[in-house]
Amino acid sequence: MTDHVHALFRLSKNVALAKIVEELKTSSSKWVKTPGRGLGNFHWRSGYGAFSVSAADVEEVVEYITQQESHHRVASFQEEFRKLLHAHGIA
Repeated sequence: MTDHVHALFRLSKNVALAKIVEELKTSSSKWVKTPGRGLGNFHWRSGYGAFSVSAADVEEVVEYITQQESHHRVASFQEEFRKLLHAHGIA
C-alpha cells in the first residue's frame, strides 16, 4: 500500500517490539532511498500501531495482509485502524 504497511512478526520475549519497528523503519528507509529510486525524501511517521494475535489466528492475519488491497477498496486505512482501536478498547 502507498500509505502504510501491515507486518506480522513472531517476537521473542527478549526483543522489544519498539526495537523491531525501529530496525524495520531504518533498514527499509535506507533501501527506499537508494539512488535512482527518486524517493530521497521518503520518511516514516513517528508512530505505529501493534496488535497481538494468538497462534490460532496467524493464518487469518496472513490472509488479511495478503488481501489488504481489496480491503482498502471498501474502507480506508484510517477507517480500518480506528475500527481496530475501537474493537480493542483503545481511545
